Amino acid sequence: MSRLKIINLLVMTALLNACSQFGPFVDRRREAGRADEGVFYVGKSTPEEPAVCYNKLYTSYEEVKALADNECKKYQTGNHATPVKETVFSCRLLVPNHYYFKCEN
Repeated sequence: MSRLKIINLLVMTALLNACSQFGPFVDRRREAGRADEGVFYVGKSTPEEPAVCYNKLYTSYEEVKALADNECKKYQTGNHATPVKETVFSCRLLVPNHYYFKCEN
């Protein structure tokens, strides 16, 4: 393999890693310019039912559950999150799993 191909491969790998994130996150994005709070946020997560995107290879269930619990407490919709379902390949390419929760007291 030539030196140029190796350098290109390393640069592509670095760019891919720089543009991606492996950490879990709540699937809620702000819709800019909206005044109506009913459509202010887009994504699969709601204050009563948080949806967390994560990668099973890098993130444990405890981290995902803690993130969902914090969302329930932040929006005062419950004390803890109960898992409802899990889907695969429904989030980002490198963070493909979705875990859906429901806030309960």
